[in-house]
Amino acid sequence: MSAERFSTATRLKALGEQAAARVYRARSPRRSRLTGRAALLALVLCSLVVALAYPIRAYVSQRSDIEEQRRQAGATQDAVDRLRQEKARWQDPAYVRQQARRHLHYVLPGETGYTVVDGTGASRPRAGAGPVQRPWYEAVWSGLDSADARGRVAGG
Repeated sequence: MSAERFSTATRLKALGEQAAARVYRARSPRRSRLTGRAALLALVLCSLVVALAYPIRAYVSQRSDIEEQRRQAGATQDAVDRLRQEKARWQDPAYVRQQARRHLHYVLPGETGYTVVDGTGASRPRAGAGPVQRPWYEAVWSGLDSADARGRVAGG
């Protein structure tokens, strides 16, 4: 029986030592996982992010502005090329005559100009493809006539 007491006493002693170790660990101050070096590294990284945020944003913005300016320059160059081609066409006397005949209804000496009036009341040149609008001076004159007519009615 003494062997059983010894083993129980040994067990109790071991349990006491374990409890004492737990109490000691609970009393001792816990070391923080964040060391001084880690805190300094985190501070440096945050500082770098803050310091570089604005320049990087400005760089990206400037790159997009440059791309927009290049696109506008390309569109402007296309417009310049079209205008140069049109200028070259206007240097050709045959093109000038063609445009004068089409838009101003010019006829060459010795030719007889005809205006065909269809049932709609719109006049168009015989060789033309579509209806011709009346000349600007006719629109002004009819506007004056209608204003004069309204003035007579209102004036009595």
